[in-house]
Amino acid sequence: MAYDNLILEKRGHIAIITLSHPPVNAWNLGLMEDFEKAIEEIENDKDVRVLIITGAGEKCFSAGFDVSDAANSHITSPKGRHLWTRIDRFSKPVIAAINGFAMGGGLELALSCHFRIMVDDPKATVGLTELNLGIIPGWGGTQRLTRIVGKAKALDMILFSKRLDAKEALTIGLINQISTKDTLMNDAVAFAEILAQRPPLAVCAVLNAISAFDYSGLEAGLKVEEEGSAIVGQSKDCVEGFTAFLEKREPVFTGK
Repeated sequence: MAYDNLILEKRGHIAIITLSHPPVNAWNLGLMEDFEKAIEEIENDKDVRVLIITGAGEKCFSAGFDVSDAANSHITSPKGRHLWTRIDRFSKPVIAAINGFAMGGGLELALSCHFRIMVDDPKATVGLTELNLGIIPGWGGTQRLTRIVGKAKALDMILFSKRLDAKEALTIGLINQISTKDTLMNDAVAFAEILAQRPPLAVCAVLNAISAFDYSGLEAGLKVEEEGSAIVGQSKDCVEGFTAFLEKREPVFTGK
């Protein structure tokens, strides 16, 4: 399927969404609708095991909400919350390849991803700067930033509208890895290729169990973990894993 505001590429078991809404990949209704269709396509594609999200160009991952589309804010505001939650609870690992600055809703999207790799460049900063406009992060930023970096650091970033570079973001645990402009996508794909070699059913079970805890608490998380353990324990991948271990070779998982 062709999209007007993003590029969807598939490389083996890896899908790459490149946000392409110049000049700063800001989120208007058109981009959100394309994004929703793209992640639906990826989720239903059994061959795709990992998703990478990045921005077009070297300047910007995403600047967040498109103020020029304010007339549609009654649609885009709840849709943004819904889509970011969908990424947060996605059944396949999602990597944010942060190629430039990520502000407001752009960072909130990255926070919804399971992993974040960021380019080390003076112009590439991340922040939830909504308080400068007299508003607050509205697409999950107050919750997900706190979950990732802790309450004290989240309050410091949000209340003072701080912008962090890659080294600062790595220090507080906001990102997983630093890269360069020239190697960002290669690093993200290499990271994704390792994830894609992991057993897909087990990966999905882990994501679902952790998500259940995040959204519904410990008892729910333990229940989903138990259910997932029963399913993967009867899978062909489980047989392959134990067989490969006994035969002293690398397993080849098929997701069955």
